[in-house]
Amino acid sequence: MVQKPFPSNRDKRRYDTFELLHFDICGPMEEESLGGSKYLLLIVDEASGCMKGFCLRAKSESEDCIKTYITKVQTQFGKKVKFVRHDGAREFATNSLKAFYEDEGIEQQTTVPYAHQTNGTAERAIRTIVTIGRSMLHHAKLDKCFWAEAAMTAIYVKNRLPSPKVEHKTPFEIVYKSKPSVKHMCVFGCQTYILTPKEKRRKWDPKARAGLFLGYEQVSKAYRLYDIEAGQEVVSRDVNFDEAAFGLSAHTSDEDVDDAALDLDDNDGPRQTSFKQAGKRKSRPSGDDATARRSRPVRHRAGLEEASAPDVSSSRRAEPDEEEKSGDQDEDDDSTPPVFWRASANAVEAAADLSEPTTFQEAVNGPDQVHWRKAIRAELKSMRLRGVFQAAKLPSGQRAIGTKWVFKIKRKADGSIEKYKARLVAKGFKQKYGIDYTETFWPVVKYVTLRMIIAIAKYFDWPLDQLDVVTAFLYGVMKEVVFCVVPEGVELDGGFDCLELVKAIYGLKQASRVWNETFDKFMCSIGFQVSAFDPCLYIKVVDGQCVLVLVYVDDVRITGSSPELISRTKTDFKTRFEMTDSGKCAFVLGIELLDGPDGSVTMCQRRYVDDILKRFAIDECKAVVSPVDMSTRLVPSDAATKVNAPFREAVGALMHLMTATRPDIAYAVGYVSRFMENPQEEHWVAVKRIFRYLQGTKTHVICFKPGDKIDFRGYSDADWAGDLADRKSTLGYTFMLMSAPVSWGSKKQSSVSLSTSEAEYIALSLAIQEGKWIHRLLCEILAAANETGPELMIREDNQSCIKMTKNPVNHGRAKHIDIKYHHIRDEVKRGEVKLEYCETSVMLADIMTKALAGPRHTELTAALGIHGTSH
Repeated sequence: MVQKPFPSNRDKRRYDTFELLHFDICGPMEEESLGGSKYLLLIVDEASGCMKGFCLRAKSESEDCIKTYITKVQTQFGKKVKFVRHDGAREFATNSLKAFYEDEGIEQQTTVPYAHQTNGTAERAIRTIVTIGRSMLHHAKLDKCFWAEAAMTAIYVKNRLPSPKVEHKTPFEIVYKSKPSVKHMCVFGCQTYILTPKEKRRKWDPKARAGLFLGYEQVSKAYRLYDIEAGQEVVSRDVNFDEAAFGLSAHTSDEDVDDAALDLDDNDGPRQTSFKQAGKRKSRPSGDDATARRSRPVRHRAGLEEASAPDVSSSRRAEPDEEEKSGDQDEDDDSTPPVFWRASANAVEAAADLSEPTTFQEAVNGPDQVHWRKAIRAELKSMRLRGVFQAAKLPSGQRAIGTKWVFKIKRKADGSIEKYKARLVAKGFKQKYGIDYTETFWPVVKYVTLRMIIAIAKYFDWPLDQLDVVTAFLYGVMKEVVFCVVPEGVELDGGFDCLELVKAIYGLKQASRVWNETFDKFMCSIGFQVSAFDPCLYIKVVDGQCVLVLVYVDDVRITGSSPELISRTKTDFKTRFEMTDSGKCAFVLGIELLDGPDGSVTMCQRRYVDDILKRFAIDECKAVVSPVDMSTRLVPSDAATKVNAPFREAVGALMHLMTATRPDIAYAVGYVSRFMENPQEEHWVAVKRIFRYLQGTKTHVICFKPGDKIDFRGYSDADWAGDLADRKSTLGYTFMLMSAPVSWGSKKQSSVSLSTSEAEYIALSLAIQEGKWIHRLLCEILAAANETGPELMIREDNQSCIKMTKNPVNHGRAKHIDIKYHHIRDEVKRGEVKLEYCETSVMLADIMTKALAGPRHTELTAALGIHGTSH
């Protein structure tokens, strides 16, 4: 009897990125690595082929690596890991890992014993990496103890090589949606010259040390090098490469080293070079385990204190013009081999982009560590001052929730850096309902309210200021008893092993609700009333003067008729909370507010459009004049496979833009979102068409102009049987305030309409529901300003529909319409809504219901108050 043959591919399913992960371990190796590791853990993504490697001293370390990687993938890329596949080894099936899989909803698939083919993806990947790494070691004339560095470099290179299995794209491109740069890549094991910083050398010391190139430091976008003389691993960006020389024995003399160092210009100030102490093996550098061996934070004596960072050399990025000047000089110097200049320039280029670290260790050891350490100290100090934690011993039967540092670079409207923010968050996904939390709902300000406040502030010429609550969640007092693990950067004494949360921190499921309750209670205590129509809007009237406060989590916007009352309110805020007063509002919810020369104010998202075009690698596409091709007729597909494209991510990004500032793409985005379940190539082409339209209209803004009266009106429209698959109609509406849209919508109706008038009638029902809420909110705000609200007027271009609203008789053409739509007649009869006929040529909601020709689409876009700007 013999083994049965294995089919080439039993699993025909097309997986999404990171949906299925393969695991396998290689080892023990013939010789320990420089850091003492014996095993290589390799994780492979089924969809992209992207690999992630971990060097381990023991197989048991694989558990933490797997948990960390899955959590990181789900957090950074917004992807859900659904399946993991391995060979059933004990290290992959521990009780702790099984509990983790269960909590995350991950299905564990194990392969058949003694049938390596069933785990072929991981097995073949390890074979590939070992083959590449072995070749690199042999070519570089390096000992086997460098296997870990060779393996990690092989993984780095393999992720940047195109594969025929994924349409000749690289795994990097599939995961990050952009093509990788290879300009910085060098030959593994080649000899190098490492600049010694001024602070670490005397007057007549050589400017550089001899070294070997060991790979790439992904954290700091620099190089990992072996300092031969010091026996240390060095991470540096200031390095020259001799890609024709290899090995430890035949290195150049000290005189040659100093000559080569002349190419490393250090006259522009100190630069960053970080050192890591060698491992136990023969004074060799700790290569693969360097992260785990970095210096620990200072021990604290009284519960929670801010982390005290050890002294580090100051760092400054070279200015572009300085680097270009240096490059020109090197190029003209005949004594410098061309390969040296090329590698040095690329090393600087690779480190030029500011990146946000994903772990605590990356932050405190990366190129911007000075800024991140300062941000970490500020966060911990704020927590200590507010009494967020208290040291505790974990009770028997209780579990502590994990914590994580999140780092963010906050930018100004012009893209420059405003501040480095470090936030300690809880891993709230580990909480259990009824134990760690109960209620979690909290309100979020609506875009409609925001646009209305901006329009009214412009109409009355009120100031609109912005304030931020510093570490807002830390003001909310916890109701439930919740323990968390001691975060990185903090150590406890006195036998304590965890922290009890006294205040809510970011990441907890109930944190937002607790903060909202705290802020709401404070606002009511200083005389504000919560709006009856938006719980995130607060109104206060004093002696005929009013002040309005709009809050989105910790971002506060304030406007009103009295500068004195606004100033007094700010003082009240700063008395209760630590606030940052930024003055005039220039940026809100990712939207830039710009003042026009004619006194208008615009809401602009050009930066966001640029970002998503680059994110989906469509930033060089040709522009078109309309977001939907009129000749295209899309229908759902029952094909077995989906298009290999980030369809859902792209539609989600477009949805955010549409709901914020771009009603001109409302129909187009709603149209493509109908095919989210099983998108095909033609559906992806339709999405790219929207991006091409945005390429030519990225400067389009919503423009609120000043006027002499409150101009408020609505429009309602519908097509008829426009969906070819089910013959349902699409409705659309828009409401204008001060000549610009404050609310809009495009939606496929839930039932089939038998006539155009029926489709219009159903559309009018939804428009009236939205219009009544907006009208009441508008009247509430105007009443605070001693103004009378306008009437609710909705324009309709179908005469039969208007007659149906005034005729209570269920005649033959209307008797079958669901009774829920007949509230229209009551609203019209009571005079709460007035309907007005308008010609189709001036029906603004027409843009929400169907694909239009370019000129017509451009005409309605301008009529909606959306214009291009030169800002």
